[in-house]
Amino acid sequence: MMPPEEDNLDGPRNGDRDGGLILLHGPKNGSARKGCDPFAQTQRSKLQHRRARINQQINKEMRMRAGAENLFRATSNHKVKETVALELSYVNSNLQLLKEELEELNSSVDVYQNDSESISVPMIPLGLKETKELDLLVPLKDFISEHYGEEGVLFEKEIKEFMELRQAMRTPSRNEAGLELLMEYYNQLHFLDSRFFPPTKPLGVFFHWYDSLTGVPSHQRALAFEKGSVLFNLGALHTQLGARQDRATLPGLAQAIDAFQRAAGAFNYLKENFSNAPSLDMSAPSLNMLVRLMVAQVQECVFEKMTLLRAQNDFLARLQLAQEAAKVEDVYSLVHQTMTQPHVKDYVPFSWTTMVHVKSEHFKALSHYFAAIALCDCPVPSESELPEQEKAFMQFHVTMPEGPSLHVLLQDPEERRKLGKAHLKKAIMKHEEAMRIHGLCKILRKMDILQEVLSFAHKRSLSKYSEIDHEEDFFETGDAPDIHPKTHQKPEIKPPNFSQVKVTDLFHRLGPLSVFSAKNKWYPARRVHLRRGENGFGFTLRGDSPVLIAGVIPGGCAAAAGLKEGDYIVSVNGKDCRWAKHAEVVQLLKSTGDEGVDIGVITLHGSQAPRAQVDKKVAGMSSGMLKSNKENSRKSLMNSKSPSTLLVWGKKSKRSKKSTYSGVPFTAVGDNEAMY
Repeated sequence: MMPPEEDNLDGPRNGDRDGGLILLHGPKNGSARKGCDPFAQTQRSKLQHRRARINQQINKEMRMRAGAENLFRATSNHKVKETVALELSYVNSNLQLLKEELEELNSSVDVYQNDSESISVPMIPLGLKETKELDLLVPLKDFISEHYGEEGVLFEKEIKEFMELRQAMRTPSRNEAGLELLMEYYNQLHFLDSRFFPPTKPLGVFFHWYDSLTGVPSHQRALAFEKGSVLFNLGALHTQLGARQDRATLPGLAQAIDAFQRAAGAFNYLKENFSNAPSLDMSAPSLNMLVRLMVAQVQECVFEKMTLLRAQNDFLARLQLAQEAAKVEDVYSLVHQTMTQPHVKDYVPFSWTTMVHVKSEHFKALSHYFAAIALCDCPVPSESELPEQEKAFMQFHVTMPEGPSLHVLLQDPEERRKLGKAHLKKAIMKHEEAMRIHGLCKILRKMDILQEVLSFAHKRSLSKYSEIDHEEDFFETGDAPDIHPKTHQKPEIKPPNFSQVKVTDLFHRLGPLSVFSAKNKWYPARRVHLRRGENGFGFTLRGDSPVLIAGVIPGGCAAAAGLKEGDYIVSVNGKDCRWAKHAEVVQLLKSTGDEGVDIGVITLHGSQAPRAQVDKKVAGMSSGMLKSNKENSRKSLMNSKSPSTLLVWGKKSKRSKKSTYSGVPFTAVGDNEAMY
C-alpha cells in the first residue's frame, strides 16, 4: 500500500474546481507555450480532466482509510473498533468503485483513435500521468543564496521560467510540438539536477505524481522520480499519436509504426535506467508489459501494411500475409501471458487483457483464412513457378499437413481445396472464440468498431467456407496444422533521442557546470590586488570558462598577494569572467597599467595542492621552469558531466585546452600553460 500523502496534498490541480468543473488557468502573459494546449476542449482533454477528478477522490479516500486504520490499531474500545471497521468497509467500497471508474476511463481507447471512416482494429493507448503544481521559487532561491553565495532574488526570472515550463508540460498537445515540450523539460531537468541537487543533501522538494492506471498518488524527493514520470508521459504521448493515425493509408501506417516503436523505446529506457519505482505503472513488470504491448501493436501495423502492398491474387503474397498474421498472433499471445502474471494481473485493466486476448485469437483466425485463400483462390502453379512455391510452402506450416506430397498437393486442385477447407474450419473456430472472449468484457461490448471488425472477419470466413463446401463431400475435414509465424519487418525499439531538442541551461548565469554545480563546494570568493613585477604577475593560467591558475611562482607577485595553485578566476577588475575564454582573461590582464588589477578568485574545497607537493615541484624546476600541473579542470569537467540517473549525456567538452601566449614576459612552462 502506498504511504498516505501529507496533509496539504490536494491531488493534481489542472485548475480550480468550481461547481464540479475543472477550470484551467492559462499562462499569465496570455500566450501558451508552444506544445502546450491547456484550453483545448477535445475528448482527450475531457478524459484527462475526469481522470484528474477521480485521482483527487481516490487520494481523499486513501487518506481517510489511513486515518481509520491508525485509529483501529490505536483504540482498545470495542464499540469504537466496530464503528471504525464499518467506516473502513465503506471507504474500501468507495475506493473499489473509483478504481473501476478509472479503469473504464483508461479503457476508452476509442477517444484516441483517428476520425477516418475506414474500419481498423482499435489500438491501446495510454493516458498521461497527472502531477501536482510545484512551487520551486523559495527552495531554489534559498539554495542559490546558501550554496552559490548569490542573491536568490536575482534569479527569480529563471526560476519562474522553469516553473512555467513545468506547468506547460502537464498538458502537452497531441502532436510533435507536445513531444518536443516534454523532451525540453526532461533535458532541463539534467541542468536542474546538476545545479540544485547535491548528492548528500536533499533539496526538500517533493515531486507528486499519480499512477496512470490506478490513480494512486506517490511522492519522492528524488529528481529521478520526476525524470521517470516525464519519460513515461513521453512514451504515453507516443502511444496516443500512434493510435490516432489513419492506418488505411501507407503514410498513416508508417507514422503509427514509428510512434509505437518510439513508445516502446521510451518504456524500455525507463525500465533499464529507473529502479525502486514508487508507482506500479513504472515498475519493471509493468514496463516490460508495456514494451511488449507496443511491439505487438507495431507488428499489427506491419501486417496491415502488408495487406496494402501485396497483390491480392498472388499465391506467395497470400502465404506471406498468413505468416504475418501468425506473427501478430504470436506476439499478442506473449503480451497476454505477461498481462496474466501475478505482479501485473491485478493491475492491468481487464479490458486491456481481454482486448489482447481477442486480438490473439483474431489474428490466428486471419492466418488460417489467408492460408485457405492462397490454396483455393490462386491458380495451380506452372512448371516454372512450382519450385518456388514448394520451397515457400515447405516452411509455411509448423508441422507438415497429412496427405500427399507437396508436389502433388500444389498441383491438385481437389487436394488444395481439402486443405483450404481445413484452414477455414480452424479460422471460423478462432473467429468464434475471439467473439466469445469479446462478449465477456462489458467495456469492449460498447466498442462498436471492434465488434464490427470481428463480425466482418467471421462472416467472410463463413462465406468462403460455404463457397468451397460441396454437398458430395463425404470426407471428414481434418485439422489444419498451425502456421509458422514470420515477419518481413522486425519491430525496432527506438530509444529517446535526447539531443533532438536543444536546450540552454536556464541558470547559466551561475557559471560553468564544471565548477559551479551542486556537488562542488568552494570557499567564499576573495578579491586580490596584483601589480605586475619585472617577470610578470608570477602565475600560469590554463583552460577556459573559468580560467584556472595552474601554478604560482614562489616569491612572485601572485604568491605575495595570496593567489594559490588551483584557484579559479571569476572576475577581473569587476568584470565577470566565469564564462570567459582564456584569451579574454589574458587580454584583460595585459590591458592593466601601473595601478595594477583586481582579480576575483574562488578555491574549491580539496583542490589546493599540499604544500610539500608544491615545494617538491619547485625543487624540480630548472631555470624557473614550471612543469604541467595535472590539476587541470578536465577531470572535474568530466566528473560534472557524469551520467545522471536517467540520462547519459554524451556531449563532448568544448573547453579549450589551448593557452594563449600574448607576449607577456614568461619563462618556459608545461604544455597547455602560459605564464604571466
